[in-house]
Amino acid sequence: MFKGLPLIFTLLLCLTAHAETWPAEQWSTGPNVSGPALQALETYAFPPRDDTTRKGIRTDALLVIRDGQLIYERYAGPTTADTAHLTWSISKSLMATVLGVAYGEGLFKLEDPAVRFYPPLAKHPAMTLADLLHWASGLDWQEDYEYAPLKSSVVAMLYTLGHHDMAAFTADHAEYAKPGQAFRYSSGDSNLLAAALKTIVGPARYPDYPWTALFEPLGIRHAVWETDATGTFVASSYAYLTARDLARVGLLMARDGRWGDRQLLPKDWVAFNREPFARYQANQDDAVPGGHWWLNRAVEGAARPWPDAPADTFAALGHWGQAMYVIPGEQLVIVRYGDDRDEIYQHNELLKLALKAFAGKVQP
Repeated sequence: MFKGLPLIFTLLLCLTAHAETWPAEQWSTGPNVSGPALQALETYAFPPRDDTTRKGIRTDALLVIRDGQLIYERYAGPTTADTAHLTWSISKSLMATVLGVAYGEGLFKLEDPAVRFYPPLAKHPAMTLADLLHWASGLDWQEDYEYAPLKSSVVAMLYTLGHHDMAAFTADHAEYAKPGQAFRYSSGDSNLLAAALKTIVGPARYPDYPWTALFEPLGIRHAVWETDATGTFVASSYAYLTARDLARVGLLMARDGRWGDRQLLPKDWVAFNREPFARYQANQDDAVPGGHWWLNRAVEGAARPWPDAPADTFAALGHWGQAMYVIPGEQLVIVRYGDDRDEIYQHNELLKLALKAFAGKVQP
C-alpha cells in the first residue's frame, strides 16, 4: 500500500490511520451518511408526529457516533442539540458509571455490605453493593408505572409517600428473597446506591461528585441531576443530558472505561457492568441485566433479546423510549431520546435499521 515511501513516512501514515478520535469541546464530524438504508431508519424512527394523542413512535433525538465522530444527528418536537433531555432510567447506568470512578479510587468493593455505607439497611445486613447493582436486593419492590399506580412502589417513591427520602422509603421494604438470589428490577435499588455513594465519597464531595468524577473529565458541560429533599441524587430517574453529552458516556464505555490517555473507569468495573447477573431467569422479551446496564447476551433458556444486533451490544435504557446503545465491535454509540407512551417502539428494530445504515457486516 505504501510501496516506495521512506520508512518514517510509512510509519506515520500507519499511526495516523489507526489513531483514535476523541471529542474536544465539540464532536468532530465524520462523513455524511445517505441512501435507502438511512431512509428506512428515518421512516421508522421519525414517523409523522401526533402531539394530540401522543400515540406511536415519537423520537425526540437520534444521534450516532462512529469511531469517535458524530456521523448522524436529527431532532424532533421541542428537542434540540442544546436540550438537556430527561433520561429517566438511563440515570441508573449513569450512577453505575459514577460509582465506577469511586471504585477506581479504592473507596469500596463490590462485595461490601451495603449497610456499611447506608445504615438504614440494618434490617438487611446480607445485602451487598453488587446485589444492588444487579437489581437483586431481595426487597419486595413493585416496579409498576402509570398503568398500575395504586400498587406501584416506584410511583410512591417518586411522587407520594417516599419522595422526601427515597432511599429510606426503599430500605423500609420487606424482603421477598435473600439478597443476591433473584433479579427484580427496582428503581429503589438504584436510589439506595445513590445514598450509599454519599458515605463512600463523603458528604463534602458528594454534591459535586458526578461532575468532578465523570461529567467534567468527559467534557459534559450541561448535565442536571435532581436530588430528593435529603440532597440524595435520584439515581433512578432524574438525570438530564443533551444527546451529544450522553454519547460521551457511551464512548467511554465502548472503549472499556478509557478517555484519551486516562483510564477513568477500571477495566474490571466495566467488565462487571457487562457481565450478566448469574442468577437471572431469562425472559425472551427482555434485555439481560448486567451491573446496572442491559446486555444483548444469550442466557440459559433464551436467545439474544435483540437478535439483529451483535452479542457485544449493551445499553442504558429508560422509560418512554430513552436508549443509549453501545456496540464496541462496530465502534458505534447510538443515542435515542423519545416521548413514547404506548410501547410500540422496538429496540431490535431500530438497532437492525441503524446497523444497516451505519455499520459494516454484523458479526454473530
